[in-house]
Amino acid sequence: MLNLSGLNPSQREAVTTLSGPLLVLAGAGTGKTRVITFRMANLIAHGIQPDRILSVTFTNKAAREMRERATALIGGRMKRRPVVSTFHAWCVRVLREDIEALGYPRQFAIYDRGDQESAARTALRDIRLGDAAMKPGDLINRISRWKMQGVSADSAGEYSESDFDFLASMGYRRYQKQLRASGSVDFDDLLLLTVQLFRDYPEILQKHQSRYDHVQIDEYQDTNGVQFSLIESLVRGHRNLCVVGDDDQSIYGWRGAEVEHIISFGSHFPGTRTVRLENNYRCTKAILDCANRLVRHNKNRHEKTLIAHKPTQSGVRLQVFQDEESEARRVVEEISYLVAELGVKAGHVAILFRTNEQPRVFEQELRRQKVPYQLVGGQSFFDRREIRDLMAYLKTIDNPRDEVSLLRIINTPTRGIGTGSTEKVLQNAVKQGVSFWDMVDELNRLREIPDRTVSAMLQFRSLISRYRSAMHASPADLPELARQLMSEVNYESEIARQYKDEAQREARQNLLEGFISTIALYVEKAPAPSLNGFLESMALQDRDDESDDKEDRDSVRLMTLHSAKGLEFPRVYLVGMEEGLLPHKRSIDDGSEKAIAEERRLTYVGITRAMDHLSITRSASRMKWGKRRDSIPSRFLFEMQEEPGAELPEEHIHEDDVPDLSPTSFSAGTGSRSELVQERHEPNEFDQPPF
Repeated sequence: MLNLSGLNPSQREAVTTLSGPLLVLAGAGTGKTRVITFRMANLIAHGIQPDRILSVTFTNKAAREMRERATALIGGRMKRRPVVSTFHAWCVRVLREDIEALGYPRQFAIYDRGDQESAARTALRDIRLGDAAMKPGDLINRISRWKMQGVSADSAGEYSESDFDFLASMGYRRYQKQLRASGSVDFDDLLLLTVQLFRDYPEILQKHQSRYDHVQIDEYQDTNGVQFSLIESLVRGHRNLCVVGDDDQSIYGWRGAEVEHIISFGSHFPGTRTVRLENNYRCTKAILDCANRLVRHNKNRHEKTLIAHKPTQSGVRLQVFQDEESEARRVVEEISYLVAELGVKAGHVAILFRTNEQPRVFEQELRRQKVPYQLVGGQSFFDRREIRDLMAYLKTIDNPRDEVSLLRIINTPTRGIGTGSTEKVLQNAVKQGVSFWDMVDELNRLREIPDRTVSAMLQFRSLISRYRSAMHASPADLPELARQLMSEVNYESEIARQYKDEAQREARQNLLEGFISTIALYVEKAPAPSLNGFLESMALQDRDDESDDKEDRDSVRLMTLHSAKGLEFPRVYLVGMEEGLLPHKRSIDDGSEKAIAEERRLTYVGITRAMDHLSITRSASRMKWGKRRDSIPSRFLFEMQEEPGAELPEEHIHEDDVPDLSPTSFSAGTGSRSELVQERHEPNEFDQPPF
């Protein structure tokens, strides 16, 4: 039998509850991944076939960790394995089997954000809306919110509450029609179409229901309406559903997550057993006391209190600075001292902030003081122009109906196919109800297109068809075929045209090499590699995957509070604790308790990232729209004084044991309360939306 001696009583209760609906409320740092993997292993130990257990989470990284831990517990020799997947990857599995029932091809393409914006731009043009009225990105965001709520293109107009929504609903219909015509789906469609499939085809739902006896959902507080529908329909027969999550860490309302799903789980699934994991093994008592006190101000939550199992090394420190430059300089000076003089690893330090604008001054200081750092969530490798071009080539080769990809590279690099000619072919294709690709056969009848352009288009189609045959026939040769493709189209000429600086050209060439390596890595790892499989794996990857190779770098992490969820660091600097930043101005302007409650949970997440040392900082003034303005302390911020409404406990607030950094020193020692309240660093001669 499975050895459960290493689990605490609450963890053991969750792991040994093997039937019926189970809600595991797992506070920060309480071992939720340990519980969900042990429970998986315990189900197997009690005779459940591994492949009849489905465990779903939100990121590839989390799924990978869960899969590895479960394999270690159950042993690597088992022929069958539990199905561990993200929501989107599992839905792709379903749709690859059954999407034809909805009129889509089985080998559908998955649009990324760039593809979506191209399609949205076309949709807006079709309804005669320019950028001034609605930007493609705004339309995509609105469509995404509708899809996360389960609202189809045909019914979006019924949910319009403004002129913007009404126009967006028209754009939604055109956008969706374009995707369907090109045999493509976007990321939100993966969920929405699976729900539609299960709703409209009971026999398909029954087939997928019959595959699993137990379903587990990780990070349940992050589920949206469509995900809830999927889960509910999948377990309708047996109700063996275990969900693990923490309503106090529900911070993704802006992308459709509904905290009510975890709050009301017992109402949705009568007979629910609830287990609270409250023993925290990450943070000190001082840090947890702050977190507990803060989050209790949220009214709509499951009652729980985190209990520390680590002694307090130091209190939680508050520092008030003259301005944002002083804040950044002093924080970085301290980090520099800790790393250079005390041997603290730079990778053990994180600077957390609310908005994407805040890290600029910290980056400047980190560079000036030569402290290694990594800005988490910067531009993705796959967002770079060159990589998007090459992906468009591969997408066109895999699915010539994907007109967004086709039109991106039809004249990249330049091959004599102008925009005017492309538009004429498109217009004729629309008139005749055929695809752009099919219209190429009729080019000789379109007298308005020059002969040299007709010849260039036919040559381009021949190139695509040739590589389509080769890549489908020899998927193991994908890396070499992609290299040949880049050489044959002379993509280096495009780089030379775009970048005149030799260093820039060399950097872009390195990107191409990295892209080939990515394909090679996929072919090496995939059990049955294919071009469509490679494109699918790229579409389903998340940002966590892209940063995996950087995680071993010993560098300070700069990241938003949203990006920090799920991570932990020995030392955390939570900066910019001011009204308008945290809570964010949009939440304040919203005026609702719900909006502020999510900002409070976000602050709670930031506090509980810190394992041993937490410093919270704010600026007395900040530059806004070119003028310096006084800042108001965040309503979440303890002011180290017994003021009404203070939301963080003051008994643990003191100056950390930081050495004297004279002449720009922090106050040394613990200091008295009166000294700390007045701790405001004045300038001296050394001073220089997610939003």
